[in-house]
Amino acid sequence: MGAGSAGQAIRIWVDDREARGSVLVARLAEMAGVSVAVKRLRTGDYLIEEKAVLERKRVPDFLESLRQGRLFAQASRLAASPCRPFLILEGKPQEWRQAGVTREGIQGALVALAVGFGIPVLRSQNEDETARLILFAARQLHSTSRTVIRRPGRRIHGKRARQVYILTGVPSVGAARALRLLDRFGTIEGVMAASPEALTEVEGIGTKTAQKIHWAVHESITPYLS
Repeated sequence: MGAGSAGQAIRIWVDDREARGSVLVARLAEMAGVSVAVKRLRTGDYLIEEKAVLERKRVPDFLESLRQGRLFAQASRLAASPCRPFLILEGKPQEWRQAGVTREGIQGALVALAVGFGIPVLRSQNEDETARLILFAARQLHSTSRTVIRRPGRRIHGKRARQVYILTGVPSVGAARALRLLDRFGTIEGVMAASPEALTEVEGIGTKTAQKIHWAVHESITPYLS
């Protein structure tokens, strides 16, 4: 593989905690035209061309952080970086079914990362594929100017991120609808107390969706524990 523009090597810094015994880092170091250095990074696992910061998560780690409520705090730190943030999820399809997280919860989290935090999510099945994705991203960044263009958009942080996560577990409520519900009613308690008629006043919430939300937040939790 060739080097970047003007014959210069593509530069990738790896966090020292990520680099310990990592097959992926060894793969990157073996690639022609790539310069890999190890140091302690303040955010993320990989710093590419000093333009992008990339967090790599194995699927079980991602699902566990989602289940424990740590995911959005981590995403908030990543989104606050002066570099362009990315997330790579690495794992085989069957790993998504092994952590007791609902499909709706996973989809809501992915939408919240992409829409709410502005963090693109890339998918990989193994370390070799992850290495190729990192190299492809690095080549794209290497060929552009050093000015990082941050797309304007709404980012969610802190308590609001946790509220969005909770609401995306409700049937038919993704990140965008969760944000609109919170804008309208202010708090999760406000959403739960709202009548179906009041819920339909929110953009994107029709009668059927309002009924699903009202049913979910007023249903006894006992049936779900059996």
